Amino acid sequence: MMTMPLNDIINNENIKFILAGGKGGVGKTSCAGAIALLSAQQGFRTLVLSTDPAHSLSDSFDQDLSGGDEIPIKGVDKLWGMEINTERGMEEFQATLSSGAAGPEAQMASQFLGDMGGMSPPGADETMAFGKMLEYLEDASYDRIVFDTAPTGHTLKLLEVPDLLDTWLGKIITLRQRLSSMMAGFRAMFGGGQEEETAWEMLQRTKEKIKKAREELSNPELTQFVVVMIPEAMAVFETQRLLASLNAWDIPANNIIVNQLVPDNPDCPFCSARRKMQQSNLADIKDIYKDLSIIEVPLFDREIRGIDELKRLGAILIGGDSA
Repeated sequence: MMTMPLNDIINNENIKFILAGGKGGVGKTSCAGAIALLSAQQGFRTLVLSTDPAHSLSDSFDQDLSGGDEIPIKGVDKLWGMEINTERGMEEFQATLSSGAAGPEAQMASQFLGDMGGMSPPGADETMAFGKMLEYLEDASYDRIVFDTAPTGHTLKLLEVPDLLDTWLGKIITLRQRLSSMMAGFRAMFGGGQEEETAWEMLQRTKEKIKKAREELSNPELTQFVVVMIPEAMAVFETQRLLASLNAWDIPANNIIVNQLVPDNPDCPFCSARRKMQQSNLADIKDIYKDLSIIEVPLFDREIRGIDELKRLGAILIGGDSA
């Protein structure tokens, strides 16, 4: 399969999801923000969504994007931002199960799971993040969703969520079937069979959505994962781990952004030593990932914060002027 450069990904109207991920502290959020900004500038209605529990998207755009709602980015047409409110999402999820709105079996299962433990939804942060992805699968409000994912370990958990959720839902359905005969005598008190069917249909629909999400995440014509790293040994190790997992889950990844490269400065011995180390690691990165597109981003002389700085980064990402 031919490598799809980042500029082509951004300009491709068929690409629905772009995920930016890597080790903590490598500049994932800045790159996700810059990619989202570039997408909006190309005329795509774009939502940039942070799934990182330690949100920094608000800092990147210099605008409060917390609260769990879609917020228009000031000064940019066709761009919205959101930081997922995991706590609120889990409260809504638990309220839905325990309220009886999903049927008496779901209510009883909620109590049972709470008492027994070990069957609660896997990884609240990752589950909420994946839930948002499910939400937007069939949502025509946006042309593109750019995900600022959590650091590598959490991102890998996010990618595992479809299988984990499928297993968890399977346990719920099995429990429901076991409880079915016992609940038959009580259903009349809860409004008859209609609620029972609603609960069953809800679970089945969720399983179908998970299956569709898995298919869309592995479709290179719809989804692309952009790896962000810095040229240091630990980041190289993390990137190998991440790319191996992406490959195992068939998640398309064509681009690696190598961030924070120290510029040449012969008058600074410390800078020169750092640059030598980085250039050695960069050579290894290019050798290991010669089949991928490598984007080199220099270390900025100031914090990447606000639209102007994100535009500056974006220009570099698509091959424009350097910092």
